[in-house]
Amino acid sequence: MAEKKNQNSETLNAAIVTLEEIAANPSTPKNIKKSLADLVVELKKPDYSVSVRAANAISALDEVTQDPNMPSYVRVTLWQAVSTLERIRE
Repeated sequence: MAEKKNQNSETLNAAIVTLEEIAANPSTPKNIKKSLADLVVELKKPDYSVSVRAANAISALDEVTQDPNMPSYVRVTLWQAVSTLERIRE
């Protein structure tokens, strides 16, 4: 059980790193950077379990990826972060 929690935490941290890299990219639109920065803050809060934070992030990222002004390579990278988050299970 403890091993699974460590694995989930590592997976969450990998997704956070990906989101931070997208937010730091100068070609990412400002509104998306803001959304991602807010999302990273929520992912780092220990208020909920890792799986709940991941599920909430997936939902938020689904909305973010619908932005028509988003460059396609940013959208693809966000989908990679979603894929990473989907690997987190309780």
